Amino acid sequence: MAEEAINVEEQAKKDWILGCLHNADEKVEVTFRKKDGSERTMLCTLAESNIPADKAPKEGGTTKFSDAAQRVFDLEKGEWRSFRWDSVIQVNVDAAS
Repeated sequence: MAEEAINVEEQAKKDWILGCLHNADEKVEVTFRKKDGSERTMLCTLAESNIPADKAPKEGGTTKFSDAAQRVFDLEKGEWRSFRWDSVIQVNVDAAS
């Protein structure tokens, strides 16, 4: 029963982060641990209005990504990047000004 409660809590956190990533009015900074052990902070989004047209996901795309990782658009690098959900250390959300 305790494991199920943890899974529900983790899913709720994941859903909240995804909601923030899809909101064009919020800046989302995700800090995570990379495979090499170093930490990285990424300013990222999933809001289509914040992604340049030439980088936007294609309609009807069939690329499947792992549920363990989240693909996001890195606003500073201007490219698609990903992080593993189990490597997230911190998430900061600020309203865009």
